[in-house]
Amino acid sequence: MKSVAAVGNFAGMTAHAASSQVPDISHDHPDVTGGWLRPAVFGAMDGLVSNVALIAGVAGGTQDHTDSKAVVLAGLAGLAAGAFSMAAGEYTSVASQTEAAQREIEKERREILANPVAETSELAEMYVDKGLSPELAAEVARQIHVDVNNAVSVHAREELGVDPDDLASPRLAAGSSFLSFAVGALLPVLPYLLGAQTLLPALIVTLVALFVCGAVVTQLTSRPWWYGGARQTLLGAAAAGATYLIGGLVAGAGIG
Repeated sequence: MKSVAAVGNFAGMTAHAASSQVPDISHDHPDVTGGWLRPAVFGAMDGLVSNVALIAGVAGGTQDHTDSKAVVLAGLAGLAAGAFSMAAGEYTSVASQTEAAQREIEKERREILANPVAETSELAEMYVDKGLSPELAAEVARQIHVDVNNAVSVHAREELGVDPDDLASPRLAAGSSFLSFAVGALLPVLPYLLGAQTLLPALIVTLVALFVCGAVVTQLTSRPWWYGGARQTLLGAAAAGATYLIGGLVAGAGIG
């Protein structure tokens, strides 16, 4: 009896040791499909680039290059116009996308209710294609179709690539876009509001902000931080330089 108990204890200890050697799963993922990330990132970048380009064009077109009132007016107008435009565009875009997804989800619901056998078979075939045996795939599909709502969710994810419970919010997208654009667009104007008389301080602040934003965004991608930062900085500098030259050419031609 003691030997049997000892064997049992040894087996238990071995199983415990084996289980303790299994590493914990730690792979939490950031939200990359929600309705806030893309408009927030795009809004901030667009606010920085478009407004520094706008005030650079105005500065380049000003004859003495020191008309800060005109630059501030242009910058604030660009901030307001761009923020509202971005918000309206994001709301319409995301709302249309969400409504289209909801329409297809409801279509799938009607098909499941009208022909559950065919829909169950269709789902089973999908799982067979993913590597399950036909018998196991048929049983999994059957159990999923016990609940209609669950079946609709699974079919939507498998066929449409969307989660009915996690559709993008138009209001969230619009709000994120509005706020991020406004903050981004304010930075190029801020040095002028604090007393700067030339474009250089605004350009420096904007390029630094673009580098930081580009570096932060790479935390959600596979790119190195310096690459993302340098890319955004170069794009912003190119946009500002181009519009500055255009402003100067327009002024030199006597237009306006």
